[in-house]
Amino acid sequence: MDAQDDRWIAAMASALLAAEYERVPIDALTVRRPGLPLETAYRVQGAAVARRIAGGARVVGHKAGVTSQAMQEQMGVDEPDSGVLLDDMVLPTGSTLARPVLMQPRVEAEIAFRLGCDLVGANVDLEEARAAVKEVFLALEVIDTRFTSWRITVADSIADNASCARVVTGPMVPLSTDMDLAAERLVVSVDRTAVASGEGRAVLGDPLRALSWLAGRLHRFGDGLRAGQLVLAGAVHASLPLEARSTVSVCSLHLPPVELHVR
Repeated sequence: MDAQDDRWIAAMASALLAAEYERVPIDALTVRRPGLPLETAYRVQGAAVARRIAGGARVVGHKAGVTSQAMQEQMGVDEPDSGVLLDDMVLPTGSTLARPVLMQPRVEAEIAFRLGCDLVGANVDLEEARAAVKEVFLALEVIDTRFTSWRITVADSIADNASCARVVTGPMVPLSTDMDLAAERLVVSVDRTAVASGEGRAVLGDPLRALSWLAGRLHRFGDGLRAGQLVLAGAVHASLPLEARSTVSVCSLHLPPVELHVR
């Protein structure tokens, strides 16, 4: 990367942060730079996250995105992406979110984890991933785009912190040895009417594989997943529009439900 690339990355990070703050969308980065490499997109993400941290935000975890076939088809991509979770993005179940603070929000239900120990390495297997998990829980992820529409590439999403806006976390329970997360069926309701569902196996065959994938991706940058961090495994269904004056909830057989009120 030369100085010109560094300046472009810094400028795009600033533009994305300004778009979010002012709620005025910008053109997709791949419109400005067709063929944007994913590694450059991750550098834009990193620059924007660093600015947020400098402003007082704290990293509390990571998200894997576009991990299900439904989401990959919806986004027109064939590989996952990842983003960073900051403390000011996380809300407890039962919270109320003001729709006007977001731009083009959508919502998706996910299985998520809290790690009990570090998970680092290029080739983390499923047993290592499971052993690193202290607790598991349901989550509603509110995704949003700071671009003019959702017609974006995976590189655009990555630069925009994998389109993550808010995370609503449910009560956390220990991951027992007999819990089959691949078979866990999540049902999403809007105003108490079921509108979407999916099993954990929709996420790379097993949501624990999202931990392995994330650990490997972070390893390439000399980083890893850390004890205490939250990790979202990705949606088990195609995302849904998030409408004002609605209540969105997700439930499953073995995990406590989550609810979000939107005004």
